[in-house]
Amino acid sequence: MWLGPEEVLVANALWVTERANPFFVLQRRRGHGKGGGLTGLLVGTLDVVLDSSARVAPYRILHQTQDSQVYWTVACGSSRKEITKHWEWLETNLLQTLSIFDSEEDITTFVKGKIHGIIAEENKNLQPQGDEDPGKFKEAELKMRKQFGMPEGEKLVNYYSCSYWKGRVPRQGWLYLTVNHLCFYSFLLGKEVSLVVQWVDVIRLEKNATLLFPESIRVDTRDRELFFSMFLNIGETFKLMEQLANLAMRQLLDSEGFLEDKALPRPIRPHRNISALKRDLDARAKNECYRATFRLPQDERLDGHTGCTLWTPFNKLHIPGQMFISNNYICFASKEEDACHLIIPLREVTIVEKADSSSVLPSPLSISTKSKMTFLFANLKDRDFLVQRISDFLQKTPSKQPGSSIGGRKSSVVDPPPESLPAPQEVSELPTSPSSPLGSQPSVSAQEVPTASQGLLKVFQKNSPMEDLGAKGAKEKMKEESWNIHFFEYGRGMCMYRTAKTRELVLKGIPESLRGELWLLFSGAWNEMVTHPGYYAELVEKSTGKYSLATEEIERDLHRSMPEHPAFQNELGIAALRRVLTAYAFRNPTIGYCQAMNIVTSVLLLYGSEEEAFWLLVALCERMLPDYYNTRVVGALVDQGIFEELTRDLLPRLSEKMQDLGVISSISLSWFLTLFLSVMPFESAVVIVDCFFYEGIKVILQVALAVLDANMEQLLGCSDEGEAMTVLGRYLDNVVNKQSISPPIPHLHALLTSGDDPPAQVDIFDLLKVSYEKFSSLRADDIEQMRFKQRLKVIQSLEDTAKRSVVRAIPGDIGFSIEELEDLYMVFKAKHLASQYWGSGRPAAVRRDPSLPYLEQYRIDASQFRDLFASLTPWACGSHLPVLAGRMFRLLDQNKDSLINFKEFVTGMSGMYHGDLTEKLKVLYKLHLPPALSPEEAESALEATHYFTEDSSSEEALSQEEQEGRANEDIQEKRGEKGTSPPDYRHYLRMWAKEKEAQKETIKDLPKMNQEQFIELCKTLYNMFSEDPAEQELYHAIATVASLLLRIGEVGKRFSGPASRKPPREGPRGQGLAGAGAGAAAEDDEEPPPPPLPPGPQPDSTRSPAAGDPQAKAGGDTHGGKVALESQPVAERGRGEGQGSPSQLPSDDEAKDDLSMSSYSVVSAGSLQCEDLAEEDAGPPGGEARSPAAAANAAAAPRPRPGGAVDADWCISFEQILASVLTEAALVTFFEKRVDLGLKLKEQKTVERQFSASSDQEQPGLSA
Repeated sequence: MWLGPEEVLVANALWVTERANPFFVLQRRRGHGKGGGLTGLLVGTLDVVLDSSARVAPYRILHQTQDSQVYWTVACGSSRKEITKHWEWLETNLLQTLSIFDSEEDITTFVKGKIHGIIAEENKNLQPQGDEDPGKFKEAELKMRKQFGMPEGEKLVNYYSCSYWKGRVPRQGWLYLTVNHLCFYSFLLGKEVSLVVQWVDVIRLEKNATLLFPESIRVDTRDRELFFSMFLNIGETFKLMEQLANLAMRQLLDSEGFLEDKALPRPIRPHRNISALKRDLDARAKNECYRATFRLPQDERLDGHTGCTLWTPFNKLHIPGQMFISNNYICFASKEEDACHLIIPLREVTIVEKADSSSVLPSPLSISTKSKMTFLFANLKDRDFLVQRISDFLQKTPSKQPGSSIGGRKSSVVDPPPESLPAPQEVSELPTSPSSPLGSQPSVSAQEVPTASQGLLKVFQKNSPMEDLGAKGAKEKMKEESWNIHFFEYGRGMCMYRTAKTRELVLKGIPESLRGELWLLFSGAWNEMVTHPGYYAELVEKSTGKYSLATEEIERDLHRSMPEHPAFQNELGIAALRRVLTAYAFRNPTIGYCQAMNIVTSVLLLYGSEEEAFWLLVALCERMLPDYYNTRVVGALVDQGIFEELTRDLLPRLSEKMQDLGVISSISLSWFLTLFLSVMPFESAVVIVDCFFYEGIKVILQVALAVLDANMEQLLGCSDEGEAMTVLGRYLDNVVNKQSISPPIPHLHALLTSGDDPPAQVDIFDLLKVSYEKFSSLRADDIEQMRFKQRLKVIQSLEDTAKRSVVRAIPGDIGFSIEELEDLYMVFKAKHLASQYWGSGRPAAVRRDPSLPYLEQYRIDASQFRDLFASLTPWACGSHLPVLAGRMFRLLDQNKDSLINFKEFVTGMSGMYHGDLTEKLKVLYKLHLPPALSPEEAESALEATHYFTEDSSSEEALSQEEQEGRANEDIQEKRGEKGTSPPDYRHYLRMWAKEKEAQKETIKDLPKMNQEQFIELCKTLYNMFSEDPAEQELYHAIATVASLLLRIGEVGKRFSGPASRKPPREGPRGQGLAGAGAGAAAEDDEEPPPPPLPPGPQPDSTRSPAAGDPQAKAGGDTHGGKVALESQPVAERGRGEGQGSPSQLPSDDEAKDDLSMSSYSVVSAGSLQCEDLAEEDAGPPGGEARSPAAAANAAAAPRPRPGGAVDADWCISFEQILASVLTEAALVTFFEKRVDLGLKLKEQKTVERQFSASSDQEQPGLSA
């Protein structure tokens, strides 16, 4: 690239001059390329270790004048090709001009001006970017792309100096972390190490310290372990690696490629050495942590945070902590975890003012809300800026929303909370009744039972006075009183101070009258419900009457959801449950519906209205239990892995026994997915749900560990899984809530009795207390760290399962070994994923759909297939390869959706790698028939289309009667077109059942080939042999075979007389095929004169013999004699296609004469035809089959036929091609030789990243 001229005082230090002229010098850096001796090795090592390689390109051009000692850099290049281009431009455009100048100063000034002008012109064409990465970083990114052959789409996030341990030797170098890859490069004294690992292949990533590897990062893939150490900041590096691996796992999980988040806040001035991507990833991580800590909606973005103190009136203290500000919330978190948490929605803020500073209260800020609460923050570093930011956000907050009802919402939430909802606060949201977002609900579902507008428990529970409930009632009243006192002291609603006292009250049990309200508050569901009024009502309206797989599953499970509870023994509860589940499936089709959602939702409906239950379900599925309810319950499997890890650490005695029994995997899914609701009595499990909404997954893990701990002795004595399950089941059945005021609900979980006395009852509050006492060391951020670690294992394990399932689905007679199939699958999957990394223009259909069967999840399109075909095919076809790949793709794409799955891909590969000569020729033959050969590749698209569609019947006809031929054609057409209709699963079942038979289709099943197709076949063969060692011998052989086959086709045409004279359109087609197969006796010479139509064959008498035959494809018949027939295959050997039947072969003597003449023709015309073919390849589609004809016409024939019509009567069969090929030993050897797929796969893996021309690849020629 051109550089702004800079002075260089010592031009030859560390550089070698390669070219020079009076004004410019081209130099190569020592240590780059072969040779260079010890100096070169030292320079190369220093460049890598000191990172000068990020700034110093291996080539440069300097400007000099004769008397000056100062040089000026004007260009640099990463490859010889690039620098040579600049050098040639300078020699061509500047040398003569510079020789005119007299003054050296003028020369230098002119050169500098010219270079600056070129750079300005280049920059003008560049698209301006909103975020410019710092210059040094851009250079490092360029270096990374050149070094590892990455495309433009691969963005560097950051790079670090570190050591890679190769064996016991550390190799100092540079670690480049890109969006999709981890790359490492080291060059030490001639020893080069280059590593590239895709993030999607990482199965383990951890930071550890051992004696051998002090404070290192370990990266494991399926086939290797890598250790990196000696980082300047290992914490930052590891955190970034975690983020990138997490993004890759997310991509595997739900096909979300990494998208740069344009909505993230931008710094006022970019950091010196931090890329925009790195900054965005850091912001993304902070956002996720912020949202998780305060349970905020997914679209909330953190604007900034600052240290401060908060005055807490309940204990008269200034609590130190951090204030967080985002577009809709002001939050506070104390330094001590339980001291105080606070969430202030900006929609509730009325006044923000700066109070007077004092020595006791420096820089105070007062925030008042509509619920008459005032919060006092102090010790703010930049108070004025903070107030300005809050004011900006307040202005953007829709103030049209009625504040009174939002601010005071919680006072009315105690009863039916949603009834007091404000009017829509976002004008764009759906208009519904201002009093309640559910106002339109009854009319939406008028045909159903009225909507549940309050908790079903209130509807179905006899509201007897507390006094009648005795001690339980008194206890419940005391709980309510405790909470009312708490509300008085700490505030009520979203702005409540959340402290250790709040947790204590939650652990003592939430009174039933407040349960719905507090669930909404603690989960953050209330925020989303208030900001989306009417959303649920509209979802219900949209989803009503819609049918999908999810709705079918929902209907099936409705009556299994807490059937023991009276609320779900009638249509009101069932209808409410149906609406909530269906609305959620409609909102989030990725999840849709998963078993266990019905149980959780039914409990949510008991304590809240439908809309509240819906938003609680949203909070559960999308924030609190991420990925739990997708098709593969990944989230639950991840937490199961955490549970196993915690059991190992905290209950080591039991851990090994549980692993041996295999119990953990059996129990934990049902415990986690339903939050114990399906395994404990309802009134006990709901207490755990109370704690879960306040503390998150930590509580579920604690309780699970406490249950194992309580049963340790019995579990250690178990001999099998069934016995252990019985022990745990009986224990959980007897966990009771003695404080519940609800009538006991019979628990339908297996009532396990084994004849012994039932176990003693366990109070749920005692169990919770024990769980907090013994296992409260769990912290939320530790759990997130463990989730990341387990997510790698779980998703990679699921990917391995998918791979095994797909490989098992491949028929055994495909020819590849299991190992080869697995390697092919990995290459296929990598190609699919690469399209998501870099293929921004890909169709949406390429995106992976995890709900599909394993075999259909990864599919590739034509361009991806072309890349794989080019690197894996045993048939090297040079420039013709993309054409052949396109045909193979069309042949394999049976359902015509422009995508092929792995099974189809392997079928195509197997056809080329396995089987005998006949099978391989059969594949090649099919590649030159429809649908593989598209009409555009024919000489005349219109005529080709007619021929292909109408002629397939007669090409099938192998019987002597036309009716039989037509019957065969119908069958074959159906077979050929089966993929065009929508997929029918029964058809697939039948097809798979008959797979082995289908593989062994007889030769006679193949349709016949017309002349155009034969020309294309010959063209493919010509290109296929161009890189073979036995090239000349193969050319001679194919010319011989082509010549023979063309004559066979002509002879067959002569013997297909009367049938051809039927209707003018059908005649040439029917006769050429049926006749050739049957060997009819009539001569075809007399046929041309009657049909003088342009598309049909024209009379040979109007043309010279030499003109007719050399281009049978232009429509001539067969008067031409041997010379013409033999020159024809020469003109078309690279392109023709043909067939005939062995019964029509000429006599041996005749064949010998013909073959000898044809071989002379090949030699004499070969070079001309090569040029023709090359021109043809470069030309538009459709010109391929015409070009040789045009060449022959120019030489000897009168005007070319209009439309370039081919000889529609000419045809040849697969048997004839096979018989002809078998006569040539060179061809037989070529098709019978084995190609090692393993080597091809190895090459493919190294090339997978689409290597660009990197300097390393050119090293051999550098020192020449």
